[in-house]
Amino acid sequence: MPDPRYAFISAYLKGEESKVATSDQINRMSAASDVQDALAMIRETDVGGYLEELPIKTFDDVDEWLWKYFAQCIRDVESFRFVPKDISKVSRAYIVKYDVSNIKAALQGISTGKKTRMIPVGIICNGGLLDELFNAGKLEDIIGLLIKCELGDYASVLKEYKTDGGARSKLLVEAKLDGEYYKNLLSMTKGIKDGSVLSKAFGLAIDLTNLQIVARAIIEGIGTDAADCTIAGGYLITEGSIRDLLSFKLIDVPQRLENAQYRDIASEVSSSYDKTKSVTAIEEVIDKHKFMLLRDVLSPRILSPLVMAWHLILKEVEIRNLRLVLKMIADGIALEEIKEYLVGA
Repeated sequence: MPDPRYAFISAYLKGEESKVATSDQINRMSAASDVQDALAMIRETDVGGYLEELPIKTFDDVDEWLWKYFAQCIRDVESFRFVPKDISKVSRAYIVKYDVSNIKAALQGISTGKKTRMIPVGIICNGGLLDELFNAGKLEDIIGLLIKCELGDYASVLKEYKTDGGARSKLLVEAKLDGEYYKNLLSMTKGIKDGSVLSKAFGLAIDLTNLQIVARAIIEGIGTDAADCTIAGGYLITEGSIRDLLSFKLIDVPQRLENAQYRDIASEVSSSYDKTKSVTAIEEVIDKHKFMLLRDVLSPRILSPLVMAWHLILKEVEIRNLRLVLKMIADGIALEEIKEYLVGA
């Protein structure tokens, strides 16, 4: 007999899925004259209802509230009294990705002297220490804070980082932070129901993250010197294969991949960079395809902790699409310039 706790949480999360802003709604938002008009078009969605009564005037306002909404969605699920332990394990392990993002932002602030906005999600935020991370003036401050938050694995990574080490040092520490994150995710899957399926999903995500690292290393002229930056645990691409790609030009990477779908993704990465000369554009392409791969593996699952993983990913992409469109409106950019980066649109 199915566990009634999984039946409840599956029904709840599938119900929440029906309240997500649709591709059609997000496309229609792009015709709005300003941010407020755009938000009015999603008033009937869960996120639209949340934002409706808030004091929003600028993109920065809505950006902050969107992330707070995401954090609230996570707390809502975890607040149920009878949530299966495996659901909470998935949630706690997954949201550390935002701690990793915030750590990278803090490192960037130290190396450049320019502070970067933090995402109000994750273990550090939940511990009330996000402002302390934002204001960190030196590497030792970040390391001490991570130890305080019981994120010692990430503190160990930073102990080897040289803030004045140039592009290779920056790429290496960011890749090692990502590697630690994925190592912990894969470790978490070993002790939960349907963990093998979740492990496959994360392995696919590692494959695409490695392709992103390769593209960035080639663009920044690091090449084979970035061999230590690759992440272990990929599903279809071995560590050796990823490292071999570092010796090629970006345009030659697709034909070196055996998997047809990955060849198409690498081709899109190459053409996107050729068109924009932006590393951010590469990240957008990778994120889009990462979502589609994870959707195919996770979305059909119910009565399983995988429903929580899919819920988190789905809400993330909803926020990602909204941020892209609202930023476009705020900056007066044409939809055509960002449409290819909208997931499901």
